[in-house]
Amino acid sequence: MEKSIFSRVGFIGAGKAGCSLGKYFSKKSSQGIGNDNVTVTGYYSLIEEEARWAAAFTETEMYNTPNEVVYANDSIIISTPDGAVNDVWNSLDKELIKDRIICHLSGSLSSDVFSGIENYGGYPISIHPLFAFSDKESAYRELNNVCFTLEGHTYAVSKWKKWLEAMGNETVEISKELKPKYHAAASVLSNHVIAVLDTGYKLLTECGFTDEQTRRFTATLVRDNVEHVTSYGTVNALTGPIERNDTGTVLKHLDVLDDEERQLYKMCGRRLLEIANKKNPDRDYNELSDILKGG
Repeated sequence: MEKSIFSRVGFIGAGKAGCSLGKYFSKKSSQGIGNDNVTVTGYYSLIEEEARWAAAFTETEMYNTPNEVVYANDSIIISTPDGAVNDVWNSLDKELIKDRIICHLSGSLSSDVFSGIENYGGYPISIHPLFAFSDKESAYRELNNVCFTLEGHTYAVSKWKKWLEAMGNETVEISKELKPKYHAAASVLSNHVIAVLDTGYKLLTECGFTDEQTRRFTATLVRDNVEHVTSYGTVNALTGPIERNDTGTVLKHLDVLDDEERQLYKMCGRRLLEIANKKNPDRDYNELSDILKGG
């Protein structure tokens, strides 16, 4: 009779994602949530001190070599930077791979990075939490409502899907061809937003605000806007001079910006105009469109 799921999970790599996930999985299992007799066993890292810290943090053990992790577990998570995943895979003793699930956490790489794994009887999968890990010590507390994308061998995907959803996390299966586009979306929503915020903060400091004031005084504005978008969608959340078709105000904005800021304003403005057209299909935005397309 086939076991319902894997039973032992080990990590190769002890960075923010690996430590946070290991702690999260361990806490859930200790609470009997999604347990299914799954145990997080420990960590290996090229930097021994990092593996020792991760093991202490998760109350697991430290491994001395990557192959020890593979030997001792039936699901192995390679939680290294993207550029090292292939090197780790190539370094493993392939005689140990049979019947094991080999995972990585990259948002952009597919499970194809585990080249030839089918020849060794293993099951490849890429698992990516749609989440930005800020640190090793506290990020695990925020993972309860995080969605995980899964891509890889159907056996591995079914096992991880079952365990993650038993813990209360939603999952989305994604094709390997779409991994780069998916990761680009995650980067825009996470990292690129910071560039837009930084531009706004810079403009406020030029108006006399301190750095601390720019963040504190705009916190409600930023948070409410994001909450409106996530609750009601971009079309319903859109406000401002572009949505109102206020060409005079837009021209004043463009007049006080430097070249780089003006290009960012126009680029974002053109996308806002597309949203505005959906919200107000009967409104004539042609003049504003010409302004935002201009050099």
